[in-house]
Amino acid sequence: MGSLEKSTSLKRTPPLPSASFCRSLFYRPRSRLARFVLFEKVDYFQWILTAAAFFFVVILFQAFLPGSAPDKSFARGNVEGDHGPLLGNFWDLDFGEGIRFLPAKFLERIERERKEANSTLMALGRPMKRVGIRKPRLALIVGGFSADAMQLQMISIAAALKEIGYEIEVFSFEDGPMHTAWIEIGMHLTVLLKHMIQEITIDWLDYDGVLVSSAEGGLVLSCLLQEPFKSVPVIWTIQDRSLSVRFSDYLKNGQTGLVNYWKRIFDRATVVVFANYFLPISYSTFDMDNYFVIPSSAAEAWEAVCFLASNNLTDLRVNMGYKSEEFLVAIVGSQFEYSGMLMENALVLQELAPLLLEFSYGNSFSLLKVGVLTGNSSGSYKSALKAVAQNFGYPRDSVQPISGNGDEYSFLSTADLVIYGSFLEEQTFPPVLLRAMSLGKLVVAPDLKIVRKYVVDGVNGFLYPKDELDKLTQVLREAISRAKLFSSAQQITSLGNARNLMVSETIQGYLWLLEKILKLPSEISSPKAIADLPSKLKEEWQWHLFANLRVMNDPNKTIRSYEILNKLEEEWNQTNVTYIHSSFGEQISSINWEEENIIQMVNARKRLEEDELKERSDQPHGTWEEVYRSAKRADRAKNELHERDEKELERTGQPLCIYEPYFGEGTWPFLHNNSLYRGIGLSSKGRRPGADDIDANSRLSILGNAYYRDALSEYGAFFALANRIDRIHKNAWIGFQSWRAGARKARLSKKAEMALIESIQARKHGDSFYFWVSMNEDPRNPLKQDFWSFCDAINSGNCRFLPSTGGS
Repeated sequence: MGSLEKSTSLKRTPPLPSASFCRSLFYRPRSRLARFVLFEKVDYFQWILTAAAFFFVVILFQAFLPGSAPDKSFARGNVEGDHGPLLGNFWDLDFGEGIRFLPAKFLERIERERKEANSTLMALGRPMKRVGIRKPRLALIVGGFSADAMQLQMISIAAALKEIGYEIEVFSFEDGPMHTAWIEIGMHLTVLLKHMIQEITIDWLDYDGVLVSSAEGGLVLSCLLQEPFKSVPVIWTIQDRSLSVRFSDYLKNGQTGLVNYWKRIFDRATVVVFANYFLPISYSTFDMDNYFVIPSSAAEAWEAVCFLASNNLTDLRVNMGYKSEEFLVAIVGSQFEYSGMLMENALVLQELAPLLLEFSYGNSFSLLKVGVLTGNSSGSYKSALKAVAQNFGYPRDSVQPISGNGDEYSFLSTADLVIYGSFLEEQTFPPVLLRAMSLGKLVVAPDLKIVRKYVVDGVNGFLYPKDELDKLTQVLREAISRAKLFSSAQQITSLGNARNLMVSETIQGYLWLLEKILKLPSEISSPKAIADLPSKLKEEWQWHLFANLRVMNDPNKTIRSYEILNKLEEEWNQTNVTYIHSSFGEQISSINWEEENIIQMVNARKRLEEDELKERSDQPHGTWEEVYRSAKRADRAKNELHERDEKELERTGQPLCIYEPYFGEGTWPFLHNNSLYRGIGLSSKGRRPGADDIDANSRLSILGNAYYRDALSEYGAFFALANRIDRIHKNAWIGFQSWRAGARKARLSKKAEMALIESIQARKHGDSFYFWVSMNEDPRNPLKQDFWSFCDAINSGNCRFLPSTGGS
């Protein structure tokens, strides 16, 4: 999808969106009447006029309908009359059909990368040989090990991924009761400290991809903003609106630094996954091009389980003021709010009205109570709904608007029947229907395509034809009869089926996404197909892992997630000025660095050449002070590239200097800061400030080309040092250690360093001293293959192929 419209409103409205939004939105023009009815900003006076016009049409048709004799009472005339003509005119309105949200730019990028990969293989002329000496590795980051909906979803996905051949390591910000469950399915766990979020030292290159869940888990993405981790694929799953609400506050308060920070975080993710199409609109202020929707029912199923476990529905019904003999009907609609929803609610009330006589005691009291669940709590909406109910003959207070998340869910849980009244063909199954079915409720819905996929007519609900609304009354009569006879056993069966809806779509969606965005080297084995998964893993959430928990719902989870965001804000406010100055400096240096670097190199060469010419020419001998000053000037001339400081003075006289090649700021935590070691940066932009690191790019200009830098890797640092090494290296011995040795905790210990220096000074091995690592100890070679087999495995089988080709 293209960039979403930049609006903080959470309401979806049919009027034309912004230009950027239209790039990936298929929009169908509406009639003039539809634009009027579905227009969002309708004031109170317009509502009165609209309602009056609507009532006038109803009364006009009612007067000429057969069987509507004037001597009948007003209530009886409304419940027994035929409303066919009104329904026919009602379908002239537009209910948002034809509007679809598509992640167009993300899908285009996936297709472009696929074509590039295919063209590369065609250029080689040989298919890639996948040896499969190790499994693909994933890092999974969760907010904590507490029991919640996201935990249910991610542990189910992880179990499926492990079954088809992935290795997964789980990282969490805090421990919790789900720790044992993760171990039970064979996961390796690591708990990260909250106060060290900005100092996480993990070599993300060890993983072929990173899965991030929860908003606070996105903080780890700041570590992946830096080289060499920028290329690691990241899938970030977001299941709620907490971060979008916080982001709106940043915008209102003018906190530009935090706004830009979170935008960079969202841009860093390879793809941001949402569970429905309402959440991308909530996060539209981030202007994302990398979002994707994978349907999931975990949030609704978990909410229902927790609610039923902590509430007695009979007591809740009494507390809400309803009697046990009353029949409660909940009218629900689309998650997208638009002005035409009032008309849809009126239509359902109209078709339900003929059934009033079956519940009425006289004309003043009815056992039928209707709650219209709506997000619109304005007085004008309530007045209009009240007027519509009175016009159709409903007793006073028998139809009530229900607004507010707590009240809506409580009424939905106590309702005997749930009617879905929206005719909008949504791309995912409506969440409100998921909630109702997860609570074990009988539902009535139009026969929309997405609804038919999960609701079987006469089995777990009732469907009515949206093009023949005159049949809705008969469908409601059958549904009410079924609801009155709905047994506990039937409700339990319905609950079990509803709580595992969409599991296969969720699992398949993540497997497809991983297949598209992961670039697996030739030594990695391909995962198995989803068809090989047992049905328990691909059709059901892993509820059994939560069976022994005493508390299913964690009331402090939201508080803890906000604590992490608050801590980030505090740290940001403390370092805001520093960040602004450093960002500005980085922007300026990134613009002018290449030109400045070239100028410095040219000037340094000129000065060195001049010094050499001066040394060759005959000069009169001076005093010791003049010689000393001349030597200092020569040292300053050689220091044009800022590769000398006090650490080089400390290094003078040492027998050994170990060089650590590195690339990017992400490697800094793994480098040494003592005189025995010296860094050599492969890129000029990622050098440590204040350190005497060597700029390999200035000594070997070919490293300025990203292709050759990646191809040579750490060997590029060796070649850069070899280029006039006497001007850099002043020690008798030289050593090399990769920064990744520090990341894997496999670098030289203090004891090993001392033993090495003693061996060099004692000349135990003469003029040669070698280090080597057995191929059998390489973590990528668990099968302990010989050199050529292992080389072929990690190079698509080309190690012996290329020499043989060259020899011929």
